[in-house]
Amino acid sequence: MVGTPLLTGVINSRKMRWARHVARTGDRRGVHRVLVDRPHGKRQVGRPKRRWEDTIKKDLQEVGWRGMDWIDLAQNRDTWQKLRNAVKSLQVP
Repeated sequence: MVGTPLLTGVINSRKMRWARHVARTGDRRGVHRVLVDRPHGKRQVGRPKRRWEDTIKKDLQEVGWRGMDWIDLAQNRDTWQKLRNAVKSLQVP
């Protein structure tokens, strides 16, 4: 499709921008708890649903930042900007 790589790059970039914002708010805010915490209660049988945090970790793995805590990385603006640009340039399979 025309424009698909560009669109996914914009989506990935904005997702990373939002993740940095939430990581910097700290765990006292509700939005941080929604992003990071595990939901309570039971789910239906089947594949577990992917959380927002899981997609952030997957994107970081794809650009070679395995095993690093993304919340700690988000505290450094320059490092996060490099990661955001790398994730923005990921190609859709």
